[in-house]
Amino acid sequence: MIQSARLAMLVLGTALVTGCANQPAPLYAWGSYQTQVYAHFKAQKTSPEEQLQALEKDLTLASAKGATPPPGFHAHMGLLYLSLGQDGQAAQAFQTEKRLFPESTAYVDFLLSKKTPPQPKVQGGK
Repeated sequence: MIQSARLAMLVLGTALVTGCANQPAPLYAWGSYQTQVYAHFKAQKTSPEEQLQALEKDLTLASAKGATPPPGFHAHMGLLYLSLGQDGQAAQAFQTEKRLFPESTAYVDFLLSKKTPPQPKVQGGK
């Protein structure tokens, strides 16, 4: 009886140790994304250029590791590009966001609709 209890404790202890040892890899490469978003919305002293530099560095590191940036990463970069008047790079970042995360399409389309002013309606025949 004592031997079976010891064996059970040994098996249980081994299972606990090995279960905790294998941590799954993170789903996304977050880098400094959360810090940059916080700085953006809190209007801290970090300029859009500095935020973009940090995010571009994070993107390079993630690509080198074969990791994917989190949802919203490219959309945030697009907003930063827009704030700097870099519309072409913003459009590319938004398209990348839509490609990687199709569920973001409605949000990205909303952002793009706010970027361009509405076109005046043409009156027929006048």
